[in-house]
Amino acid sequence: MTAQIAIDALTEEQAGQELKRLAAELAAHNIAYHTNDAPKVSDAEYDAFKRRNIAIETKFPHLKLPESPTDAVGAQPSGKFRNITHARPMLSLDNAFTEEDVYDFMARVRRQLDISDDTPLRWTAEPKIDGLSLSIRYENGELAYAATRGDGTIGEDVTANAKMIKDIPHKLPAGVPAIVEVRGEVYMAKSDFLALNEAAAKANRDLYANPRNAAAGSLRQLNANVTRERNLSFFAYAWGELSEQVADAQSAVVNLFATWGFKVNPLMISTDNPQEVIEHFNKIGLERSSLPYDIDGVVYKVDDLATQKRLGFVSRSPRWAIAHKFPAEQAITTLLGIDIQVGRTGALTPVARLEPVNVGGVVVSNTTLHNADEIARLGLKIGDRVVVQRAGDVVPQLVSVASSPENAVPFSFPTVCPCKLQTAVVTEITATGEESAVRRCSGDFICPSQRKEHLKFFVSRDAFDIEGLGDKQIEAFFNDDALPINTPEDIFTLATRNTESLQKLENREGYGKTSVKKLFEAIEAKRTIPLQRVIYALGIRHVGQSTSKALARHYGDWEQFRANAQAVADGDQKAIAELTELNDIGTAVVESLAKFFAGAETAAMADNLVKHLNVEASRPVETISSSITGLTVVFTGSLVRLTRDSAKEMAERYGAKVGSSVSAKTDILVAGPGAGSKLKKATDLGVKVIDEEEWFKLVGEE
Repeated sequence: MTAQIAIDALTEEQAGQELKRLAAELAAHNIAYHTNDAPKVSDAEYDAFKRRNIAIETKFPHLKLPESPTDAVGAQPSGKFRNITHARPMLSLDNAFTEEDVYDFMARVRRQLDISDDTPLRWTAEPKIDGLSLSIRYENGELAYAATRGDGTIGEDVTANAKMIKDIPHKLPAGVPAIVEVRGEVYMAKSDFLALNEAAAKANRDLYANPRNAAAGSLRQLNANVTRERNLSFFAYAWGELSEQVADAQSAVVNLFATWGFKVNPLMISTDNPQEVIEHFNKIGLERSSLPYDIDGVVYKVDDLATQKRLGFVSRSPRWAIAHKFPAEQAITTLLGIDIQVGRTGALTPVARLEPVNVGGVVVSNTTLHNADEIARLGLKIGDRVVVQRAGDVVPQLVSVASSPENAVPFSFPTVCPCKLQTAVVTEITATGEESAVRRCSGDFICPSQRKEHLKFFVSRDAFDIEGLGDKQIEAFFNDDALPINTPEDIFTLATRNTESLQKLENREGYGKTSVKKLFEAIEAKRTIPLQRVIYALGIRHVGQSTSKALARHYGDWEQFRANAQAVADGDQKAIAELTELNDIGTAVVESLAKFFAGAETAAMADNLVKHLNVEASRPVETISSSITGLTVVFTGSLVRLTRDSAKEMAERYGAKVGSSVSAKTDILVAGPGAGSKLKKATDLGVKVIDEEEWFKLVGEE
């Protein structure tokens, strides 16, 4: 990650650029978290972005953007459901990360109220549930509709789903106001989350990362019966529109909710002692791992409603409330061992095997150690007591050694691959002449571990994408005695071999005549396949999708590609020069192609495969002369109207070259939300930067 410039050292120009970068970054993360229920960074990382943005705006207030993330709440609705405009906005809370932040907040409240430190002021403190915010509207005691937060103003209509949650009453008791909007958090209990993922694993479905994602995904199902099956829960703690006031204090209203049939959190307290608020935070923090639901902090609110009204709101949050966030959660456990996993490219990845420990509501039994340098940096020994950290939704990480007993055993990184062949492990030299941190098995395709990972890659979505043949099936077939799949060719002979086998696939557990028929039909459907997919599926190192496309378009058909690849492998300088002139082709790609087709095993694997295929030739792109013809364009960040592939195809159609990285040769960078290092580099180099809408105007497709 590029080192950030300290805020005090930012020039005005740098500050403006940084605010634009942070706005794009935070907008993309808001969409990932609130709309897609699939966050890409931890809560701690997201909060760090927000704090930096606020700090820069504080120092340079005149540079604050109209679309500043400081004023944003959530993200726009996804479009899957009918939109509902909230009668009163669903705002978010400002965050505190230290006791000092909390006391500063309380002092600020007193200043705004113009009251002294010894004037009594009552607070509530309650756990901040890590779930999905929901507003439930009742009219004349009947549930009218339920809506998600959305962007704070407009949410999604999830009424049918909300009615499936046992904690949400469909009818309120007599005597309640004519209009009541009860707000709170939909969540999934840890036990229900574990059961859901266990069932998903047995059914070979994708697993949810954490209870919050599971709750959000379960509530936002188009089929409400799925929501009912997920056993969601709901805590009520706030309200929107009320046609008449029902109490004078925050705590009193929440207690009233309980009498109306809602579940409220038993850990909520009310006190006029600021120190007791902090003590409650610490107490809940100690109990956090044993709670049946996930929390990520404690929320403090001024209890008196008249005082809340006096304090009012800023653009996106109330002045009378704040969320005190927990730090990244840590736990201490024992390092039982270090296992070595071998990837498709031969990279050896050490994985820490841990005595299972609960970290932030997730039972952790292993975590990656990345490489040998990481083990050395941490000074790990088998038997050490180690600190494991889980910050928000990120994969748990081993951060340090807590203690090392006398009988702890040093770990020696293997010099031979743990596969059956015990091939040598090598350390590559980087372009700068330094040793790479990654160590690799030198066996390539003859290494069983690499070959199995190659097969998983071969059937993956962007390669051959064979329905019914995923990672688990490859694992089973790879170790099968009767019907093995050890090479890509074996996939396309499976049906014939099954006919001849005494142990037919349809007689095995997990299969039947129908499922076997569908599998063979899916395989048959992929016998005819575009050239670029074949090249990509071979899994040649450094040959990604864009490079595969460039090779396919240049050589046209398999025969031309294969002949020229062999010439490159044989050291033909003319063939090498022709290859290096192509866009997206560098020295690493040339060397990888040469190595692949110079190897007897890998070359034979490719040749044997295509005997079973009808490889479709690649058509040359018909270009249109335009203002970007001959220019080099790079795309970065999240695009809204286009997928990354369609954006590249559009650029090529108008005669532009599409680069994968920013350099002095780049003419235009098209930056969407979430643009990061490429945007910064383009700015530093003076490359023209435009957004997606400007791109459409530039090519004349407004």
